[in-house]
Amino acid sequence: MSTPDTSALIENRSLEEKFDPEMRFRPLLPGTAWLVAGLLIALSLFHYYTAGFGLLREATHRGIHMAFVLGLIFLVFTAFKADQDRVAPSSLWRPGGISLIDWACAVAVAVASLYVPWIFTELAFRVGNPTPTDVAMGTILIVLLLEATRRSVGWPLPVISIGVMLYAYFGPSMPGILQHPGASWPNIVNHLYLTSQGIYGIALGVVATYVFHYVLFGVLATRVGLGKLFIDLATCLAGRYAGGPAKVSIFGSALFGMISGSSIANTVTVGSLTIPAMIRVGYKRHFAAAVESAASTGGQITPPIMGAAAFLMVEFLNVSYQTVILAALVPACMHFFGVFMQVHLEAKRAGLRGLPSEELPNAAKVIREGWQTIMPLAVLLMVLFSGFTPYLAAFWGITACIVVGVSRIPVVTLGFLAAVAGAIAAGLLTQTIFVLPLLLLVMGLMIYTYVTSEAGKAKVLELIDAFVVGAKYAISVGAAAATVGIIVGIVTLTGVGFKISFIVTSFAAQMAQTMSEFLPVWLMDVNSMTLFFTLLMTAIVCILLGCGVPTTANYIIMVTVAAPALGLLGVTPIVAHFFVFYYGVLADITPPVALAAYAGASMAGADPFKTGNTAFRLGLGKALVPFVFVYGPAMLLVTPDFTWTSFFLVTAGAIVGILFLSMAFAGYALAEMRAWERWLIGIASLPIIAPDLKTTLIGLAIASPVVVSQLLKMRAQVAPRPA
Repeated sequence: MSTPDTSALIENRSLEEKFDPEMRFRPLLPGTAWLVAGLLIALSLFHYYTAGFGLLREATHRGIHMAFVLGLIFLVFTAFKADQDRVAPSSLWRPGGISLIDWACAVAVAVASLYVPWIFTELAFRVGNPTPTDVAMGTILIVLLLEATRRSVGWPLPVISIGVMLYAYFGPSMPGILQHPGASWPNIVNHLYLTSQGIYGIALGVVATYVFHYVLFGVLATRVGLGKLFIDLATCLAGRYAGGPAKVSIFGSALFGMISGSSIANTVTVGSLTIPAMIRVGYKRHFAAAVESAASTGGQITPPIMGAAAFLMVEFLNVSYQTVILAALVPACMHFFGVFMQVHLEAKRAGLRGLPSEELPNAAKVIREGWQTIMPLAVLLMVLFSGFTPYLAAFWGITACIVVGVSRIPVVTLGFLAAVAGAIAAGLLTQTIFVLPLLLLVMGLMIYTYVTSEAGKAKVLELIDAFVVGAKYAISVGAAAATVGIIVGIVTLTGVGFKISFIVTSFAAQMAQTMSEFLPVWLMDVNSMTLFFTLLMTAIVCILLGCGVPTTANYIIMVTVAAPALGLLGVTPIVAHFFVFYYGVLADITPPVALAAYAGASMAGADPFKTGNTAFRLGLGKALVPFVFVYGPAMLLVTPDFTWTSFFLVTAGAIVGILFLSMAFAGYALAEMRAWERWLIGIASLPIIAPDLKTTLIGLAIASPVVVSQLLKMRAQVAPRPA
C-alpha cells in the first residue's frame, strides 16, 4: 500500500463531488475563478483572524459569515444539475460565465444578511414591530436562503422548512393537538429574521464560531501530511495480520476521521488505498467497500474533532467541549470494535492472508519522516485541554499547520510547540504581545519559503489552496445551519416540539401497555418499554431524515423535536443528544440513500445496494450502542450518576454482546458455525448487550451451548490425527 499520486487524488475529489451534493462545485472561467478564490480566502482569513484575536459582536459575526457563505453559494453552485459539469462562456447575460440572476442573488443575499447587523442598535425597538423594509429584507433572505440550500445540499431541507412555515401560517386550520393561533407573514419574518431564535440562532452561530475553523484545520492538516501519517501507521500496525487491509481500513479511518469529520471524504481518501488492497487479498468487492464505508462513518463520532454536531452540543447543553469529547470516547470505540470483529472473523472464516512484508511501510521510517505532521494536532489538543475555547485551539492548530507546511526543520516545529506551551504556562496565549510577534514570524517564514525555491513556492501555494478548499467545504454546512434556524424558529414560535413529544410518548406508552401483557415485569416493565418504543421511533425518524438531510441539520431538527420526548421519560440531556446524533450519522450507510457506502461501491466496482446492506450490518454496533448508553448512561463517563461499577458492567456487556453478534453475522467463532449456532448466539447477544445483570446472565445462558460446541470443534481441529 502506498500513498496515492496526484491523479488518484483528483479521482478522489471527483468521487466526493459525485456522491456528496455539498461538493458539487461548478467549473469556472479563469477570471471568475480568481475572484471566487479571493472571496473564499477572505472568508477563511476572517474566521482565522477572529478566532485568534477575538470574535465580533454576535449579530455582526454571524451576519458577515452568512453574507459570505450564501453569496458564494450562488457563485460556486449551479441552479440545475445539467449545468454543473460544463464551463459556461462569458456573455452579456452571463458575465464571467455566471448568469446575471446568480450575480444578483449573490449581492441581494449578502445585503439582506448584513442588514440585521447594520440596524443592530435599533433592533431592540423593532423586534415584534418590524417595518416594511424589515419584512422585505427578511423575505429576500428567507427565499434566497432556501434556494442556496437547495443548490448546495438538496431539496429535502428546504421542503421541510417550507412545510413548517406553512404550519405556522395556517395554525388555526391544523387538526387536533397540532392546532395553534397561527402567525402572519410579518410575524414569521420578525421571529425568523430579527430575533436570535431563528436564522441568526445557535446553529448558525456554532458554524460561524467553531465548525468553520475545524473544517479548515482538517483540510490543512491533511495537506501537510497528517492523514498520510495516520494511514501509514495503521498499515504498520495491522497490515500483516489476517485480512490485513481491512484492519488497516478500520484503524486508518478511525485516525483519519479524527481530522476529517466527514464520512464521504474519509471513505474516498482512505478507501483509495485500502479497498484495492482488500480485494487483492481475497475480500469480495462489496464487502471491501462496505468495510471502508462503515469504518469511515466513525469519523463523525471520533474525538477530538468529530463532526459539526459535537460543537452544537456544546452550545445546546452548555457544557465544555472536553466533556463532549470524553462522552464520545467509549461509544466510538464500540463502533470500531464491532466493525473490527466482523472483519477479523470474516478473514478467519475465508482463510484470508495479510499484506506481504514488501508492501508494509517501515514503521521507523514512517515516524522519522512524518512525526512533525502530528504537531498541529498536538498543539490543538494542548490548547483545548488547557481550558481555552475550541476556536482558539483551532486558531493555534491552523497556525501550526502553516508552520509544518512551510518548514520541516525540527528546531522550527519544536520551537513553535515550545512557544505555545510556554505561553499557556505564562498566561500569554491570548495576549497580543505574544500572538502578534509570533504570527509575524510565521508570515516571515512563509515569505522566505516562497522566494527561496520552487519547492518552497509550491508549499506556500498548496497552503493557500487549502484555505480556498476549506472555505468551499464549509459553505454548504453554513447554509444548512441557517436553514435549520428556520425550523427551530418555527418550533419555538408555535410550541409544536412539545406537542410532537406528547404524541410520540403517548403512542409509545400504548404500545408498551399492549406488550406488557406478553412479557414478565421482571424482564422489562411498562416504563422501560415506553422508553424503548420512543427510542425506536426516534431512531427510525433519524435514519429516514438522514437520507436527505446532512448530519448537522438532522441532529438539530431531532434535538429540537425528539429530545424533549426523551427528556419527558427521564433521559439525561447529553444522553438524548448523543442518541439522535449517532442515528443521524448512521444514515450514511443505511440504504436506500447510503452515500458513504455508494462512494465505496463506486471505488470497488461493486453493487451499491448490496454494499449499503453489508455496511449497515457491519455498523450494527453503532446502531445498538445508543440504546445501551440510554439504559446504561455510565458508558458516556460524564453523566451525573456515573460509577465505575456501572461503567464496567455496561461496557463489558456491550463488548461481549457485540462480539457474539459479530460471530452470528460472520458464521464463524473458533470454527465454522452451523445455522442453529448462528441463530442462538445472535439471539443471546441482545440480552447480553442490555445493561442489566439479569438479562446479561440470561444471554450468557442462551449462548452457552454455542460456546461449548465451538470449543469442541476447535479441539477436534487441533487434535492430532491417529497414525
